[in-house]
Formats: sequence, C-alpha cells, structure tokens
Amino acid sequence: MPRIESSALAFLALRCPRCHEGSLFTSRALSTKFARMPEHCPVCGQAYEPEPGFYWGAMFVSYGFSVAIFAISGVLCYYVLGDPAVWVYVLTVAVASLLLMPLVFRYSRAIMLYLFGGVRYNPNATSRTPLNQPSAS
Repeated sequence: MPRIESSALAFLALRCPRCHEGSLFTSRALSTKFARMPEHCPVCGQAYEPEPGFYWGAMFVSYGFSVAIFAISGVLCYYVLGDPAVWVYVLTVAVASLLLMPLVFRYSRAIMLYLFGGVRYNPNATSRTPLNQPSAS
C-alpha cells in the first residue's frame, strides 16, 4: 500500500496513525467480520489497542454518530416525504442506523486511536518490530 502523507486522508482511509500504510481492519466494512482488527500494524508494528479496554470510549463517539444519523434521517424524511406517519420516521431511522452501523463502529474506533492513542505520524516508521520492544540486533 502506498503511504498517505495527510493524517486526515489516512484517517478517512482507516490507516495506521503512525505509518499511514497499515490497515486498521482486516476485512471490508460490508463483511460479517467488519469488527476484526489486527493486534499490531502489519507495517510498523504499532499496537492498535494501547491498553486493555481502550475502545470502551468509542461507545461515546458512536453515540454521537448515532444521534447525528437519527437527526439527519429524521429531517430528510420530513422534507422528502412531507411529514409522514410516526412509523415511517421510526423505520427510516432504524434502517439508516443499521445500514451505517459498520462504518460508525470503524470510525468511532479510528477517532479513539487517532485522538487518544498517543500516536503521531512518523514517516520513517517502517520497522516491523512492535513499539516498546527491543529489536533483534
């Protein structure tokens, strides 16, 4: 994979926050294994879970995304359909939430790792040894 120089583009592509090359997830978003993450970056060895329970905070980020999805889908339903029955709102919001759930999950974890993981971009990070471990030389 080619290196992405911009941290914003690396975030959107769900790449490692340290080297911007390794993928944060092992499978595609629309598979049944959308939540699987490797323990370390396959390129630079950066740990993707800095401490046990690190991603519990992603629940709060996910909640924010869900509120935005509810509000946007409700407003769109109102303006597109012209104030339909309540069950149409509920169905629209539920379908939108379920369809976007894999993306919300992935980007919530990525936000946690990029903002609170204590990792910064290092263009020279290509060694395959994990951080905090001595090299074999």
